[in-house]
Amino acid sequence: MTKKIAVLVTDLVEDVELTSPKEALEKDGNEVVLIEKEAGKEITGKQGNTFTIDTSIDDVKPEDFDALLIPGGFSPDQLRADQRFVDFVAYFLENDRPLFAICHAPQLFIQTGLTEGRTMTAYDTVRPDIAYAGANVKDEEVVVDKNLVTSRNPDDIPAFNEKIVEILNA
Repeated sequence: MTKKIAVLVTDLVEDVELTSPKEALEKDGNEVVLIEKEAGKEITGKQGNTFTIDTSIDDVKPEDFDALLIPGGFSPDQLRADQRFVDFVAYFLENDRPLFAICHAPQLFIQTGLTEGRTMTAYDTVRPDIAYAGANVKDEEVVVDKNLVTSRNPDDIPAFNEKIVEILNA
């Protein structure tokens, strides 16, 4: 059964942390929707690739999606300054809906106030931040806490992709 996956993303995303999981999810038969402030906008990744946004955060509700993917890079740090994106993420954490985050993506979790007691990982410099916010932090390539799947960096992508597809098909 096709699942609908939201991707919260903006400029300076780590390109491969968007392209590789997106490809794995689509190969598994899922619909992947890129969400930013403005539909049709072209964003540029850290490595120079461009991506076209499918829809605006104002035109979607988290309830419309089966899962959420947040790639890393500098994108999550920018998105966490906008309450609309924070609220979208909070919905998935509060309702234990499938949520996939890699590298700097857990920065968005801090803004929700919902990291207390959750087990996760993130990029080296983000791990202390999520620990200060109450998370149980591990230094492992993939950490699963119910439907929350986190990974540290691009080197973890193969294991991350395998786990997110597994969670969606469970």
